[in-house]
Amino acid sequence: MDKVAMTEAIIVAKKTKNLSWEQIGEAIGMSPVWTTSACLGMNSMPEDTATALCRFMELPAEVSQALQEYPTKVWDQAVPTDPLIYRLYEIVGVYGPTLKEVIQEKFGDGIMSAIDFNMSVEHKADPKGDRVVVTMDGKFLPYKAW
Repeated sequence: MDKVAMTEAIIVAKKTKNLSWEQIGEAIGMSPVWTTSACLGMNSMPEDTATALCRFMELPAEVSQALQEYPTKVWDQAVPTDPLIYRLYEIVGVYGPTLKEVIQEKFGDGIMSAIDFNMSVEHKADPKGDRVVVTMDGKFLPYKAW
């Protein structure tokens, strides 16, 4: 089950049982805002919390598994036309999901900070053509549940 189907199942159960996000959050011991965000696919839930939610809402184990998956957060996106900036977008477009998987496998569910962050650009001579070396060094910020 993917996050979209998970959200649909949760919304149907919520309406069928006439529950509020406040009631659901209270039942699982979590904030209603965080609970709603996780149920809409924008955060992952710890296993015990996902199990509690599914038990409370009488949802199948597939929903619990989907709640535990790390989310991919997508919203409207615009791509710039400047060739160099476009290529950076292309790199993120091609390798972004890979970087997300590798970072989250090594650190857990979270992000690399763009605030507590350093970046350097180096020139590297190469017989096949000079190379651009971009190094990004950002603090890991885990998502938290509340």
